[in-house]
Amino acid sequence: MAGTLVLHRRNFVKAVLSLLSIAFFSIAVFGQHDHGRPTPTPTPAHQHDTPRPAASPTPRHQHGKTPEAEEEKHEPGFPLPEPHPHPPEYHGHMSSTVDINDPMNREGSGTSWLPDSSPMHAYSKMYSDGGMFMLMGTGFLRYTQIGSTRDVSIAGKGSRSRVSAPTMFHAMYSRPVGERSQLGLRLMASLDPIIERGWGYPLLYQSGETYGGLPMHDRQHPHDFISELAASFSHRTFKDQSFFVYGGIVGEPALGPPMFLHRPSGQNIPDSPIGHHWQDASHITWGVITAGYNFGKFKVEGSVHNGTEPDENRWAFDTLRLNSFSGRFSFNPTKDLAFQISHGYLKRPERAEPDLEHLHRTTASAIYNKPLGEDRNWASTFVWGQNYKEGRATNSFLFETDYSFGKNAVFGRIERVQKDGHELVIPHDDPIHDDVFWVGAYSVGYVRDLVKGKGLDVGLGGMATFGTNPPALTPYYGGTRHAGWQIFLRFRPSKMRH
Repeated sequence: MAGTLVLHRRNFVKAVLSLLSIAFFSIAVFGQHDHGRPTPTPTPAHQHDTPRPAASPTPRHQHGKTPEAEEEKHEPGFPLPEPHPHPPEYHGHMSSTVDINDPMNREGSGTSWLPDSSPMHAYSKMYSDGGMFMLMGTGFLRYTQIGSTRDVSIAGKGSRSRVSAPTMFHAMYSRPVGERSQLGLRLMASLDPIIERGWGYPLLYQSGETYGGLPMHDRQHPHDFISELAASFSHRTFKDQSFFVYGGIVGEPALGPPMFLHRPSGQNIPDSPIGHHWQDASHITWGVITAGYNFGKFKVEGSVHNGTEPDENRWAFDTLRLNSFSGRFSFNPTKDLAFQISHGYLKRPERAEPDLEHLHRTTASAIYNKPLGEDRNWASTFVWGQNYKEGRATNSFLFETDYSFGKNAVFGRIERVQKDGHELVIPHDDPIHDDVFWVGAYSVGYVRDLVKGKGLDVGLGGMATFGTNPPALTPYYGGTRHAGWQIFLRFRPSKMRH
């Protein structure tokens, strides 16, 4: 197909996937983690030449040279090279695996940014060669029930209630390449294909993707078993500037805010947003290359990638295509704020709409995170997303917030989304099939950690969700207002201490 790059060497892709997966999980299984230990503080430049005990080998840069000579050779704006390898660091903190010039707390999904003050729940291990391994993830074991009287089954599977367990695990590895460069590897996986199966979990007004060849409605589709397999290279050009290249067999392009499970404001919410396919659904893209330049507080980046959503076989590897493009501008004016605006051209995006040639997606978001003490944190996110297709624009709005204090957290999410009759799977012979409707979802919840700070946090929580739709949809939903609820156990690594 003209304008499309298709990679046919699927056996090669599978081999690469297997090797990288084995490497990641070998590190995870056989490496002892350093979770909970303070992040190493870089040695101040004026101490780099402090005499060492005689038993220690003399650093290479000191052989035949005085410290003063080494200092004169050092380029202004950069710290002196350390005599022993250390993980790359940013202003005294671990560097992001994607970009050597970013603090680790800034790293969101793909190449997106979070506020620098964002909490991190992870296991980590530092290696003597300067490498760093980190394992993150969240899992929910729950019972959920949605409101309305609509039949939400798909291909004869599923109902309005279910025991489910949405999960996402993320492994990252980085190591320095010379003094100013870094190589990063990322693997994200989900057990959804095993637990949620192909028909996913009930979620009122949700839309997007297929099961059994049929479009899904009022259900959240499962994520692919391998949701990210990507590598990155970054190089610090100046003290606060760098460039990076990110490429993935499957990964996330420069489009949208950080995916909902990666946002501190959404960390305790088990459900996907109903505006997911207007905002951050491209976080699983089979084929992506991103390049960007980081100016410190702001970043510009662009991607070429596959615009088509994943197919319904969650175990298989989709054909890689680079048929779409996107760009994003990110701005972190302070350590507590992260803004982004992005736009993308997506070719043949919906498998449920084979006649749709393309759509344009535009998003903007603001994330606020404020640590209020060692065990208190407040995080909020606002997202706007718009899909423009076939001469018509539909919009989505989201606001979510989470206040964590001690072993407790209260959270909530408000959404308003425009969806047409096709997305809600209204029959074609109904006159309202082509109409656009505002639907809403409003959630509030509470979780308390039964186990906290022991390496694994286990929380018991519940959430109530209220949904609204216009009277025109009453024949399908049995009314205009609906209530649902769920109770859950949440599992995640404990918070890292700095």
